[in-house]
Amino acid sequence: MTPSLRESCGVFGVYAPGEDVARITFYGLYALQHRGQESAGIASANGRRPYLRTGMGLVSQVFDEEDLSFLPGHMAIGHTRYSTTGSSHLANCQPIQIDGDAGSLAVGHNGNVVNSAVLRADLEEQGISFATGTDTEVIAQALANAPGASWEERWSYLMRRLVGAYSLVVLTPHELMAARDPMGNRPLCLGRIDGGWVVASETCAFDHLGATFLREIEPGEVVRISEEGVQSFQAAERKDAFCIFEYVYFARPDSVVDGKLIYPVRMALGARLAREYPAEADMVLGVPDSGTAAAVGYSQQSGIPFIEGLVKNRYVGRTFIQPDQRIREVGVQLKFNPLPELLAGRRVVVVDDSIVRGTTTPRVVAMLRKAGAKEVHMRITFPPITSPCFFGVDFGTRWELIAGRKTVEEIRQHIDADTLGYLSVEGLIDAVGLPREKFCLACFTGSYPVPVPLQMDKLALEPVGRDRHEFEWTDAVPSISPRP
Repeated sequence: MTPSLRESCGVFGVYAPGEDVARITFYGLYALQHRGQESAGIASANGRRPYLRTGMGLVSQVFDEEDLSFLPGHMAIGHTRYSTTGSSHLANCQPIQIDGDAGSLAVGHNGNVVNSAVLRADLEEQGISFATGTDTEVIAQALANAPGASWEERWSYLMRRLVGAYSLVVLTPHELMAARDPMGNRPLCLGRIDGGWVVASETCAFDHLGATFLREIEPGEVVRISEEGVQSFQAAERKDAFCIFEYVYFARPDSVVDGKLIYPVRMALGARLAREYPAEADMVLGVPDSGTAAAVGYSQQSGIPFIEGLVKNRYVGRTFIQPDQRIREVGVQLKFNPLPELLAGRRVVVVDDSIVRGTTTPRVVAMLRKAGAKEVHMRITFPPITSPCFFGVDFGTRWELIAGRKTVEEIRQHIDADTLGYLSVEGLIDAVGLPREKFCLACFTGSYPVPVPLQMDKLALEPVGRDRHEFEWTDAVPSISPRP
């Protein structure tokens, strides 16, 4: 029943005197719910002190009117989480609030810092203690205790030390800051709202709030928002390595990333796939939701009709109720339901975003065959994933990745498709329409933009004495992989 991959986190921030910033943040996070469903949190500040509310579950489950009333002030940050460092546990919810030499900070983080264990050990030698198992707390403590007389000096010092991906929102009692790592690996953007400013992982959060998208925060840039207005500075030299998977899967189709609306990009991926891997078929369907736009593009390019042959149960999300054996056997059909009246006796092209571990796709194919499909031709808009991600995407370890140990033909046999076609690397980049040099392509090239460790343990930062096995059912497992 476990999906083949997990979303990265979503971050949001607002500075708007006179507005209900907690409520604005709630709805901003609501728009970013697709980026993480394990936990959510909001921190606010009023010029004197920060206030914090966090909890496990979806945004709508964590907050009620009483929680929002506890979050006064004129600025706030929020976070919705999928755990990539640290277990899925209340203590690891974000934003994380700490006190340091620079005062009180609350921090929300999207990404993964690969040298967090080394940095934490250095900070512990300085007498700093830690309460969570996250790299976010390491970032917060490193920033709050960084040397320097100004935020510019502290941020420059911090970015020299951090290695990995981090889009951050930081709240002090007096200002809101947003920062993006020098690679710009994860998205972060700046917008304007009535009398104030907003930052978010994706522009779709602005649309829901009636805010105006201004620009993306640049790699290595820090934006500071206070009563003096908006100021920004370059804390580190940019070295572009944006995660290209944002275009294929993570970002919502109504978001704009680097000037590109996601939906037509995904249509272009499908159209290119139709040129590279045509098929004789009666219909094209997409695996909802990320495969839908690409399936439309495949259909338009090939002339094969697009049919919604799979209906998605849109209320299936993360749950803390473990399934019994009968439900496990139903498996992926809890999420998707085929339409036999449309599929029976038909040759079907199925478009999906990726095959990661190779556990979900065979179930989809089997479900379509059971519904009567005569042939199933699988088409994937992302090249074979052969290397793990160290920057915040839970692809799993190298030997969990099916393309890391099987050929395309062996994968076709494993998923029981009549044919299988992956979009080429060149086709992916051409369809996105931006230079290859802008992207991190490590998950299918094995070439990482920064040094990565020989192995990473997702739970390496958990406090001593915490029972790691307690959280195994939430998929909080170590991510251990040799470096290519």
